[in-house]
Amino acid sequence: MNPKSSLPPAGVPGSGGNAKYGIVALVLFLGIGGLVWRIMSGRSEQAPAPAPSVAMSVAPPSNPRLDDVPPPPPPEDKPEAGPAGPRIVYVQAGGCEGKCVGKAPPELYQAVQVRGMQARRCYNQALSRDSSLKGHVSVNVRIGPTGNICSATVASNDMGTPNVAECAANIFRNVGGYPSPRGGCVEMNVPLSFVPQGQ
Repeated sequence: MNPKSSLPPAGVPGSGGNAKYGIVALVLFLGIGGLVWRIMSGRSEQAPAPAPSVAMSVAPPSNPRLDDVPPPPPPEDKPEAGPAGPRIVYVQAGGCEGKCVGKAPPELYQAVQVRGMQARRCYNQALSRDSSLKGHVSVNVRIGPTGNICSATVASNDMGTPNVAECAANIFRNVGGYPSPRGGCVEMNVPLSFVPQGQ
């Protein structure tokens, strides 16, 4: 029997055949076709661009009633009236006359605390102009029996500039309303400490 005359069984390609190249070509053709289909279908459904991320050092608790309030306008330069600057008192009628004897519920303390954290943006703006700025501010807040803000005044300020203190007081003033205190108006003294982060 001559080895050259032996043929492989029917249906089985020979070892030197082109069948393996045909399979590779078919796989490549299907892969390219799938890629083209994906690109074409992706053009009709554009993915929305990702929103830019904003890094925050402290994320205040989410409260839609407080978070929807726009920031206060920057303080206006006014002639100073003494070492602490001008003292501006905003008063709104509505149950804050006389001595306040009400009690603050926990949600009112939380709302005031959120405003205190938001007042840091006043300091951050001033810090961009003076990197050595630091100190303490105290804001006196009077809240009426229905949660209305009666007044927010700067009680003390050792920052050396009135701008940060007045901006912080504006944060407390520019609120549509606070949670209602119990038993009448409430007067709160809110201490704020401003130092550069990392110190």
